[in-house]
Amino acid sequence: MLRWMKKTLTRTPQPKTAAGATGVDIPFDRFQKIYAIGDIHGRLDLLMEADRKIEADVGDHETALAVYLGDYIDRGPDSRGVVEHLRSNRNPRFLRLCLRGNHDDVFLNFLENPLEEWGWLDLGGKETLRSYGLNIDPYGDRALGQDVLVAALRSHVPAQHREFLSTTRLWARGGDFLFVHAGIQPGVAIERQEPLDFMWIREPFLSEGPGLPLTVVHGHTPAATVSYGPNRIGIDTGAYATGRLTVLKIAEGLVSEL
Repeated sequence: MLRWMKKTLTRTPQPKTAAGATGVDIPFDRFQKIYAIGDIHGRLDLLMEADRKIEADVGDHETALAVYLGDYIDRGPDSRGVVEHLRSNRNPRFLRLCLRGNHDDVFLNFLENPLEEWGWLDLGGKETLRSYGLNIDPYGDRALGQDVLVAALRSHVPAQHREFLSTTRLWARGGDFLFVHAGIQPGVAIERQEPLDFMWIREPFLSEGPGLPLTVVHGHTPAATVSYGPNRIGIDTGAYATGRLTVLKIAEGLVSEL
């Protein structure tokens, strides 16, 4: 069973929604429990705690899926550790599916074209690079030039980490639920959405909801507690600053917080 599900979740779906990023349909009825994890932002300690909560909640003969909603990096102290854990850890208690957040997407672009994405350094990028052992001065090191910067990045950020981030999904759909990082344009079919909206949108999605017969589980917009809006559930509780990383559980048609 696990072998079949892994094959289903890793195959390339059609049509593509963006270069290097796609969505995936989850075989929802194959899982007794599905968990969604909010924005991690470099807090490996909280990610490990969330994984332990999920491990303890999954029964011995249950199949479970954990969907991570993106923004694994920036701001917190251990972005490298978070990426390495998600990339390499194979937990026998549940499967993982990792979506792409806007911070992850900008990091990927920065690795290829740092001068074009220089502003990312002031959005948490300095902390991310520091976790990889690379200190860049956003006000002085720009003069080093593209080639020198790209070479430094490639020597510090493992190729496996770049590959992992490049294979993250834009959305995951299963049953009556859609999992995304930020949200969607209300009333627009999933396959017709603009790729950037999955990672960046706030309004009008936050006010109007999806405008589709789906409940959207998303992160991106931090709040002190889980936000229940019109056919949407926001689970970014500002982990890097608050110390609270939300795990949402969907089982037997019910939604709860671990």
